[in-house]
Amino acid sequence: MPANTTAANASSAEHLLALYRTMARIRAFENAAEETSRGGVAAFGAATNATALVRGPLHLSTGQEAVAAGVCANLARSDYLTSTHRGHGHTLAKGADTTAMMCELFGRASGTNKGKGGSMHIADFAVGMLGANGVVAAGIPIAVGAAHSAKIRGTSAIVTCFFGDGAINRGPFLEGLNWAKIFELPLLFVCEDNRYSATTATDVMTAGEGAAARARGIGLAAETVDGNDVLAVDTAARELVARVRAGGGPQFLHALTYRVKGHVSVDAAAYRAKGEVESALENDPLKLAALRLAALGVAAGRIAEADAAAQTEIEAALAAARAAPVPEPAEAYADIQDTGAGLWR
Repeated sequence: MPANTTAANASSAEHLLALYRTMARIRAFENAAEETSRGGVAAFGAATNATALVRGPLHLSTGQEAVAAGVCANLARSDYLTSTHRGHGHTLAKGADTTAMMCELFGRASGTNKGKGGSMHIADFAVGMLGANGVVAAGIPIAVGAAHSAKIRGTSAIVTCFFGDGAINRGPFLEGLNWAKIFELPLLFVCEDNRYSATTATDVMTAGEGAAARARGIGLAAETVDGNDVLAVDTAARELVARVRAGGGPQFLHALTYRVKGHVSVDAAAYRAKGEVESALENDPLKLAALRLAALGVAAGRIAEADAAAQTEIEAALAAARAAPVPEPAEAYADIQDTGAGLWR
């Protein structure tokens, strides 16, 4: 094999391994969050009682790791991002600290949002993550506003907006894409199509040809990609991000993936056909990436090391979150808008 080919393969392998590490961290985080939302016994050992340590709705991105990893690998820390109620993976891939994130899920004072945002509204402005959002499609106008601000201020930052397939049937999708195109904003729209809108298959309630066709109808260039193939996502995102940075206006990425878990962590998803999940797991993004790494000559031990490192990191985050203090009651009155009339009290 020629030397340049060997070098290229080595470079590709290292790049894919870096993407794999990100996906492994997301998977480990989601698994731990799921366990603690159900009581935390397995996470902390037999001595822990069965009281859930993560309260409230917990929407997992298990199985969708390739979209977050592949897209965010092409973003700078100074770029901005908005997410969905299923936003842990996006937040991690953008560079947020796992311990601070876990503390947030636990409602601790040392969380990224002092324990006030929890899972559905986690944010980390330090890495440009403007927030997850419990309202379907609500991140779209926030991203458009951030992109318009960046354009007015003349900064080099771009904005990436993640949303699900269910969001394309809501008004903010049309309004947001239209505004972004009219003003040629520096924005990458990413439809993370996991095939389900809560407990209903999206295709039975979405008319026409779907997300990419609707984006093209508004004038955006749109590309559809296998959202379980992290290299395919990375390649497509790299090209689209380059167009945005070059002043090409908003771009659209439609990533087809699959939601392995139920709508929330305690949803058994009995509405799915028998064998559907098992079939989907054949295309698990970590499994596909591991197979490709092996084909590139990466030893199984290095892949196992990546998995182990992710597990160790998340176990440390769990221990820190469990030990972290809860917020002081007075914090309930901080970080809120005061109308001046005292009505909020």
